[in-house]
Amino acid sequence: MLRHAIAPVRRYTKASHDVVRHSRLNSDAKVLLLYVQGLPESEATAPKPLSEHAARLGLKGRAYQKAKQLLADCGYLHEWREQGARGRWVTEQLLANVTLTRDEASRAREGGADADVPGERPPTVGRPGERPVGDSPQTEDSGEKDFPHPPPQDRRALDADEAAIVTNGEEPESESATASAPELAEAEGVLLSLRHAHRDLLLGVREARSLADAAAEWLRRGVSAPDLRRALTTGLPTDGIRSAVGFLRHRLIQKLPAARRQVTPTPPPERAAAPAWRSLVTCPGPGDEHVFRPRNDETHCLRCRTAAAFEATLQLQPLGWAEA
Repeated sequence: MLRHAIAPVRRYTKASHDVVRHSRLNSDAKVLLLYVQGLPESEATAPKPLSEHAARLGLKGRAYQKAKQLLADCGYLHEWREQGARGRWVTEQLLANVTLTRDEASRAREGGADADVPGERPPTVGRPGERPVGDSPQTEDSGEKDFPHPPPQDRRALDADEAAIVTNGEEPESESATASAPELAEAEGVLLSLRHAHRDLLLGVREARSLADAAAEWLRRGVSAPDLRRALTTGLPTDGIRSAVGFLRHRLIQKLPAARRQVTPTPPPERAAAPAWRSLVTCPGPGDEHVFRPRNDETHCLRCRTAAAFEATLQLQPLGWAEA
């Protein structure tokens, strides 16, 4: 055999004779190992799985699985499968250009280039490095809560009339009274929402609170909030409303429905007491001695009574036609 070789001056990969002449590695495994070994640093440090590099060489399916298995059996490929912080499984791969034991591969994974492993250079693919897997970067907590919607406005800033109350030295109505009566809060909400039905029914916070007690009486008498809103907005004057407070107060008083009558629930009928459970007695009828449980004052069991009644019917002789 003749041999002609010219050493390349650039873009070449140093291949160990142990790899090229390895008897157990097939050509696909050797080419894949040399391809990954010759990757530039920018691609070698990128966290890409070995299957992506194999796909660029055209190794897929069964051919790739065979080459990967040979590299792992010969000590060139090592894998670690671990579970991340959020339960996701992650596989790390280390591909070396020399055979490594499991302990040597683990030291290379943990110590990187400073690990005491054979060879002149650290493994090309799978160099250890910290990378976040399955977790998001933590942000500094500013102590403020995030709301999905803007927080509700403070009631004291809803209307300028209530601000005037504080200015005049009067103490605003305590919110504990509103919290103690759910009907008052619901009625006040209905009154403040009337402006959506008609612009002449616009009320301030102080005006709505002055009418809340009268509106809450409707709710106490069984009227729902939608029905109350419908009663206050139906049949409005055609010439407009000059005073929303006066109109609503008049309607709340004049159209107040009758109070609900308290219906006393009828107690369920008492169940009849179960009959006393009688003890067993011995039947004096014919045959072997036997017992039965009487219901009333029976002296014989049901079978003996039935047999006696049957014999009595047999003793009755039918009348002839002449006697009839």
